[in-house]
Amino acid sequence: MKITSTAFQNGTLIPTKYAHHGVAGGNNISLPFSWSDVPSETKSFALSIVDPHPVANNWVHWFVINIPAGANSISEGASKKSMPLGCKELFNTYGTPGYGGPEPPKGSGSHPYVVTIYALSVETLDLSEKSSLLEFNAAMKGKVILTAKTTGYFEQKS
Repeated sequence: MKITSTAFQNGTLIPTKYAHHGVAGGNNISLPFSWSDVPSETKSFALSIVDPHPVANNWVHWFVINIPAGANSISEGASKKSMPLGCKELFNTYGTPGYGGPEPPKGSGSHPYVVTIYALSVETLDLSEKSSLLEFNAAMKGKVILTAKTTGYFEQKS
């Protein structure tokens, strides 16, 4: 399985327009993704964007669950507007539902934003909108068929 974005290549910088509103030039536009080479037994997908930088401490930028098995993309700016039918956006660490773009503290260096798509063996995950990363991971335990990752980077200079 493979996940890509038209906004950035794996290992490169995420453009500022996708950054959170607190960043100069950040418009908090949700990133576009597409995935391919999906296992035939997939019944749904989940997607996460997490910043594992030590300063960020696994900051959740986006959780999406119950993405239908027939979906193969999420378009730019889709968060809270035009998501695949039936999926559910959970709260991010900012405390809001849906996408929350990069906003690393100034001077903390380049932060990795790890995007993971999970092919799941179940049609739905039963999670509260305010589920934590631990709860998200626990709900998928034993249900993940395959994952794919891509990582973009963002930094705010001092």
